[in-house]
Amino acid sequence: MNDLQDFLRLSYGELEELNLRAKEQRLSRVPMDKIQEERLKYLTDEKRIKAVTLLFSDLEGRLHVLDYDKKFLLKSWDNLTFDGSSIRGFTAQKESDLRLHIDWSAFYWGPADIFGPGKVMVFGEVIDKDGTPYSADMRAVLKAYAEGVHKAKGYTLNAANEIEGFLFKGTDAERNFHDTGKFEYVNTGGYYHSLPGDPLRLFIDSAAEVQRAMGFQNEKDHPEVAPSQFEINYSYSEVVAAADQIQIYKLICRQVATKLGMTASFLPKPIVGVNGSGMHTNVSITGNGDNLFWDPNGVEKVSSFAWEFVDRILTHGNDICLALNASVNAYRRLDPHFEAPNQIKASAVDRGSMIRIPIGNKRSARVEVRSVGPDANPYMVLYSIFKTGLDGDTATIENLRSAERYLPDNIYDAMDNFAKAEWTTKLYGEDVKGRYLDLKKASADRCARALGTIVKVPEVQFHHEVYNQYLWNQF
Repeated sequence: MNDLQDFLRLSYGELEELNLRAKEQRLSRVPMDKIQEERLKYLTDEKRIKAVTLLFSDLEGRLHVLDYDKKFLLKSWDNLTFDGSSIRGFTAQKESDLRLHIDWSAFYWGPADIFGPGKVMVFGEVIDKDGTPYSADMRAVLKAYAEGVHKAKGYTLNAANEIEGFLFKGTDAERNFHDTGKFEYVNTGGYYHSLPGDPLRLFIDSAAEVQRAMGFQNEKDHPEVAPSQFEINYSYSEVVAAADQIQIYKLICRQVATKLGMTASFLPKPIVGVNGSGMHTNVSITGNGDNLFWDPNGVEKVSSFAWEFVDRILTHGNDICLALNASVNAYRRLDPHFEAPNQIKASAVDRGSMIRIPIGNKRSARVEVRSVGPDANPYMVLYSIFKTGLDGDTATIENLRSAERYLPDNIYDAMDNFAKAEWTTKLYGEDVKGRYLDLKKASADRCARALGTIVKVPEVQFHHEVYNQYLWNQF
């Protein structure tokens, strides 16, 4: 930036105030027309903003960004079109035109030193040619479901995710894996251990500061069990906001790591022989301000309503496994030797269980789905968990919560379960279910069918989060 560019650059304290206010408006369900009017006025009045970054996600959960010139956006915000045929899992080339609808409530101010000066960010939803939400945009699907449940039953769906990742040497460690065949740790300290000022601690501190500035309301951060592994926790939020925060969290981590000359990786198991990375998904439901999962007299101090929710997820555990574990590499993580949550049961203590009931109280009582990989589509994950927990079937299996049942240990079995399940057709619709399966099969068929004992180059090269056209065509 030079002295002639008078672009918006706010302090981290100012950013936090703005983002927390926007977050409160969203959680309080301030009418969208009022928020829209406020945002448009702000963009008009704030002369130091040059562009608006519009964020949306494809069917696999890959985040896409478009920068719109602010002056253009102010004139055309209700008619933003893009070519959907270029987005994997979206439209065919012959029917490529789609629209982006701005969700003005999902508005963020980002630090200029991380995202560039003079920009603000907002999430969008994909709209089909007929003006309806696009069926393959899982954010729109999740939002419609959450709003429908709130309108019909008064429920607010809440989620908080514990997202683990690895920090590796070099700015393009994943993209260069097909040449190097290895990832290099920046730190070998292990769980909770990182000396002040070492590369991992510097990264965690920097990322945590950006999250705080963006209204995440941090709770704790620390190195994880594996070398160079990290986790930065923040408070729960309404379900769509929670899913948006997952996308921003990963974007922040990647931006901060790149600035430090490193790579933040969310592959579930980038290195064999050490613990993989998960995205433990904590969920609860409130009604009339009360946590409906809490019961001081219930089993493990959660309500029968919560246990019924758990039973439905256990019933459909294998059906939705492909949505929660979306890549070839994810099935390396479901390894019982490394605290893997691969058993389709619920427990307060056993960390090998798919579902854990954490210690809680009236405010924090929740259900933790531990089998989720950090590379899964967060909107699809949360939609799958909540709709299954509320609307799914309950199996007549004896001792359902402790029966000896296991999640698949490879993506082909997971695809087979997903394809055969009637429930996944009800969840996603036949068209989207088919598209998702096609994407998973295209990646899986480029990788070794048997996982073996080392991470294979194709697991990374054709992984959806490191996708680029050049590498994809090297086959």
